[in-house]
Amino acid sequence: MKSVFLLFWLWPMLALAQLTDSFADGNFTTSPTWTGDAGSFVVASQVLQSAGPAVTGTQLQLVTPCRASTGTTWEFWANLKLATSASNLADVWLLASQADLKSPATKGYFVRLGGTDDEVSLFRKDSARSPVLVLDGQNGTLASTNNLVRVRVTRSAQGQWTLARDLTGGRAFVAEASQPTDNTYQRSAVVGVSLLYSSANGRNFYFDDFSVTDATAPLLVRAAATDARTVDVVFNEAVDAAVAADPSHYRLATGAVPTAAVVSPLNPAVVRLIFGQDFGVANTLEVRQLADLYGNVAAGPLIAAFAGVPVAPQVGELLLTEIMADETPVVGLPASEFVELYNNSAKALSLRGVRLLKPGSTTAALLPDTARLLPGQYAVLCGSTRAPQFAAYGKVYGLTNFPSLTNAGDQLVVRGPGGTTLFEITYADTWYRDLRKAQGGWTLEMIDPTSYCGGATNWRASQDPSGGTPGRRNSVAASNPDRTPPSLLGAVALTPTTIRLSFGEKLDSAAVASPALYTLQSSTGTAPAVSRAVPVGPDFRAVDLTVSPALLPSRPLTVAVARATDCVGNASSALTTAGVALPETAQPGDVVVNEVLFNHAPGGVYFVELLNRSLRYVNLQGYQLTNQKASGSGAAVISPSVPYVLAPGKLVALTSDVGILQAQYPTSSEPAALLAVAGFPALDNSAGTISIYNASGAELDHYAYDKSQQLSLLSAQVGVSLERIRAQGPSAASNFHSAASTVNFATPGRPNSQAQDAVGNGQELSMAPELFTPDDDGQQDFTTLNYQLDQPGYVGSVTVYDALGQLTRRLLRNESLPTTGFVQWDGLDEHGRKAAVGYYIVHVELFRPSGGERREYRKTVVVGARL
Repeated sequence: MKSVFLLFWLWPMLALAQLTDSFADGNFTTSPTWTGDAGSFVVASQVLQSAGPAVTGTQLQLVTPCRASTGTTWEFWANLKLATSASNLADVWLLASQADLKSPATKGYFVRLGGTDDEVSLFRKDSARSPVLVLDGQNGTLASTNNLVRVRVTRSAQGQWTLARDLTGGRAFVAEASQPTDNTYQRSAVVGVSLLYSSANGRNFYFDDFSVTDATAPLLVRAAATDARTVDVVFNEAVDAAVAADPSHYRLATGAVPTAAVVSPLNPAVVRLIFGQDFGVANTLEVRQLADLYGNVAAGPLIAAFAGVPVAPQVGELLLTEIMADETPVVGLPASEFVELYNNSAKALSLRGVRLLKPGSTTAALLPDTARLLPGQYAVLCGSTRAPQFAAYGKVYGLTNFPSLTNAGDQLVVRGPGGTTLFEITYADTWYRDLRKAQGGWTLEMIDPTSYCGGATNWRASQDPSGGTPGRRNSVAASNPDRTPPSLLGAVALTPTTIRLSFGEKLDSAAVASPALYTLQSSTGTAPAVSRAVPVGPDFRAVDLTVSPALLPSRPLTVAVARATDCVGNASSALTTAGVALPETAQPGDVVVNEVLFNHAPGGVYFVELLNRSLRYVNLQGYQLTNQKASGSGAAVISPSVPYVLAPGKLVALTSDVGILQAQYPTSSEPAALLAVAGFPALDNSAGTISIYNASGAELDHYAYDKSQQLSLLSAQVGVSLERIRAQGPSAASNFHSAASTVNFATPGRPNSQAQDAVGNGQELSMAPELFTPDDDGQQDFTTLNYQLDQPGYVGSVTVYDALGQLTRRLLRNESLPTTGFVQWDGLDEHGRKAAVGYYIVHVELFRPSGGERREYRKTVVVGARL
C-alpha cells in the first residue's frame, strides 16, 4: 500500500491537495499536526491506529485544521476490524465547525462507517441536535469483522454531494446513486475522526491516506448592501485574504471602484466593500482575479446584482393612495377593509418600524421588520386574517391591530420608526363625488401622488369596474398639481400663553416653525411677543404660538402671518390677519338661544342658533345643548375635542349636518358660522325646551318653543324657524317671531330677519314702527310697544282696538312687568286672522298694587299693506 509506484501515481493529485497525510513519517504530530485524544492513537506500520482504553462507550477524537468546504474532494482509507453496530462505529468529519467533535454544539458533515445498518453514509450535524442523514449508503457493506474500505466524497461548488467507496481499499470506486444538494454549512475549521466502541474494540480502528483537495475557483454567492455605501460580498468558500483585500479586484457596472475591501475576521468567505458614493436602486458588482485559500483563481468576471440598501422613509415618500372603508355591497374586490401603501420615492424603502394608526387609539398596526417597497411599488395593508384574500393583488401585509375604518370618514396616520408623521389623511364619504359609490363596495383613490398634501380635491371614487385597484396604478390617476399657497383660517387662544393658528391645508412643518413669521398687534397697548412656533401634528394644519407676557381675558388682538408654506412648497405672501382673544367662561345670560328650527322639511335637519350677547369671548368647547320634550330628553356636547370661540356679538348655528343645512338654506345661511354637533338631539316639531349649559354645568339660557308661536298667517310651518327679536330681550315667546319669507324662512349663522333693536328714545311708552305690514316679508312685519317704567312693581294690560272701538286683540292681561321691555303685535286679531288695513288704538293700563297707582295710555298704530 505504501509502494513507491503508488506515491508516484498519486503525485499530480497530491500536488493540488490542501491536506494530505499517509503517516509515512511514522507520526501524526507534524505535517500535519493532529490533536485531540492523542494518547489513544498510534502510528504503526505507517497507519493510524486507535489505542484507547478497553472501556465500553469510550469516545475518541483526533482532528487537524482544514478550511476546505465546497468544490472539494475528501478521500481516506479505513479498516474497522470489528463487527460494527450502533455502539461500534467511526465518524470521519469532512467539515467541522470546531475541534471538539464530542461537543453537541459542533456543526458540519461527517461520513459514518458502520452503525446499525453496517454501511457507509453521509450525515449533517446541526448544533445541539441529532445527526441528519444526507446520503444513505447501501446497507450491509461493512458487515464482516474485517471491514476494509476506501471512501471518496465530493462536494461540488453548487453543494451537490457524491459518496463513493471501494471495499477492497483500492480506487475502483462505486458511487451511491443518490447525489443530494445540501448547502447548510460552507465553513470548516477541522477534519478528523471520532470513534465509539465497546471494551473489546479499543485497538481495532485503522486509518490512512487522508486527502482533502480543492481544485475549484471560488464562486460569488451574493452581494447585499448594509448601508448606502457599504456592500457585503459572500463567496462559496474562504478567500485569500491578501488578494481579497485589494480593492482593484472589484467594481460596479457604473465603473465605481471601492475605496476599501476588508475580509471578515469572523467569516473568511465574506468581504466588505466600502464605496465613496451612494448606491443606486439597482446595482451590479463585478469581481475579477480572486483566489481562494488554495490558490484557485476565478478569472471572472463574477457578477452579483444587489439593490441599494432600503432606507427609512421620509415625509412624502410613503403614502396611502387607496382606501376601502366600506366593503359592502361587494362590487368585485374582497369583502374586506384595506388601504394601499405606495413608495413615492426613487429609493428602496425599509418599512421596519412603520406604523399605521388612528390618532387617539391605544394600538397601532406595525409593519414587519422585513417589509420593503421598491420605488413606485405598491402594497396592500389589511387585517392579519384577511391577507390571503389579497394574495392575487401583489405584495400584501396582513397586520395585527389593523384599524377599523369608519365608512363616513376617519383619520389615518402613517408614522415612521421614530414617531415622525410620514403621511396623514382625514377622509370623508363626500370625497367619492358619487352618491352611489359612497354607499359601499368602491375605494377612494388618490389622483396625483405629487400633490399628496391635498385633501378632497385630490381624491375620488375608483373608476375601475372591480371597485378599486389594489396593488396597482389608480384608475383615477392624473396630473393634479397643487399651486395654491395656504390660507389662514383663524386663531384661538388655548391658554394665556398659547395661541393656535389654523390653516387651510397641510403645512411644511420645518418652514413654518420660525417665530419671526408671526406678530401680534393690539389697538389698546403693547402686544405680546411670539417666542416660539410649533407646527401641530399629525396633520400639520395648525401652528401653536407661545407668547409673552400672558394674554388678558377678552382683550382682542390681531395675529399677522408674514409667510406660510404648504407641504409641497407653495409659499404665500403676507396673509390676511386673524383676531384672537383669551376666552372666558360664559355666565348665565351671556350666550342665548337666538333661532330655532324645530320642524324641518323632509330630508332636512334641525338647528339651534346661539348668540353671544356679552362682552366676553367664550370658548364653547365642552358646552352642552339639551332638549326637553314630551317624549323625553336629549343632549349633545358642543365641540368636545377642539376649541370653538364665539366672539362678542357673534352667532353660531348648531346642527347635525352642516352640508344638509346649507343645502336647505343656500342663500340665507353663513357657512363659516355653522357647526356640526355629534349626537344633535331630535327636536319635537310641536313644542320643547332648549337649554344651554357651560362646561361647569351652569345653565346659560333656556327657551321654550311652541308651534303656536309661529305666525298664524303662514300656509305651512315646515322649514320655518323662530327668531329672537331683541338680542337683550328675554328668551320668552313674546321675543320670538317666525323668520321672514324673503330669507326662505330661516337665517342660520346670519343676523335674524326679524331682529329689532331696542327703541324708546327716553320715552315712557312708544310704538315702533307706527306703520307696519304683517306679510312676513321681513320688512316691518310686526310692531312693538316699548316701555320704560319709573319703578318696578307694575302690572299691565295691553289691548288693541280698531278705529270704531271694537276689540281686535288682547296682548297682555294683568301681567307683571319688568321696568323695561316691549310687547309685540303681529297684526293678527283674536281669531288669528290678519287685521284689516287701517288705524288701531293700543290701550295700555298700568297698575302698581303696592302704591295704588294707576295709569292709562293710548297709542296709535297703522296696519298697512304693500301694493
